[in-house]
Amino acid sequence: MRICIAQTKPIKGNIQKNVEIHKRIIDLAAFNNVDVIVFPELSLTGYEPELAERLSTSKDDVRFDEFQKISDFKKIIICVGVPIKSDNGILISMLIFQPTKSRIIYSKQYLHPGESSFFAAGINNQIFLEKENQKIAFAICYETSVLEHSDYANNKGANIYIASVLNSNDSIDKDIKRLSETAKRHKMTVFMSNYAGISGGCTCAGKSSVWNKQGNLLDQLDAKTQGILIYDTETRETIKINDH
Repeated sequence: MRICIAQTKPIKGNIQKNVEIHKRIIDLAAFNNVDVIVFPELSLTGYEPELAERLSTSKDDVRFDEFQKISDFKKIIICVGVPIKSDNGILISMLIFQPTKSRIIYSKQYLHPGESSFFAAGINNQIFLEKENQKIAFAICYETSVLEHSDYANNKGANIYIASVLNSNDSIDKDIKRLSETAKRHKMTVFMSNYAGISGGCTCAGKSSVWNKQGNLLDQLDAKTQGILIYDTETRETIKINDH
């Protein structure tokens, strides 16, 4: 299986322009025969808590139908980030589009303390995807620092752990170390999809990465460039492609 993490420069609060960026990057991934592509946290809006209420939407928002059509046509699983309205409040969510299946949603279960003023936590909604004898679990940003999250994924048999994040220059080194340790502890292949550019009022650190089951860094994007990083679980080869 070929897994791809995207590193994007979000346009603050502009869903339609971010959709167009996503589509271009998905085309780049599909051209390289990717099976799964994952974007950073809240990738369709940028990580902008103060705008979340205005930008929040539903799982079935027709603006995202294009992703389903691309998934169906190009046989690719697409995972994008967007704030979703719920009865409990606004959720930091990942929409998952699978070929010829209904879209599903994973919402961040563990919030950073500063997020609770803007968002509600997703409750008991961990999503697993199984493909080619691989079982994928997803994490959203702060969840990578909660041991119970990766422990649960491991106990459920996940051997791939993909984190969709916003990491700034101040936090990136700590998260890289943590994800390496997660890979080693659970013998999982671990991925991190991060922003470049500006979001949430901070400079994002890029360095989207993949680690093997021994916790060794296999490859990493740079700090500033929009692009993709692909890992082939069979050949264990990586490919980096910039989005020009």
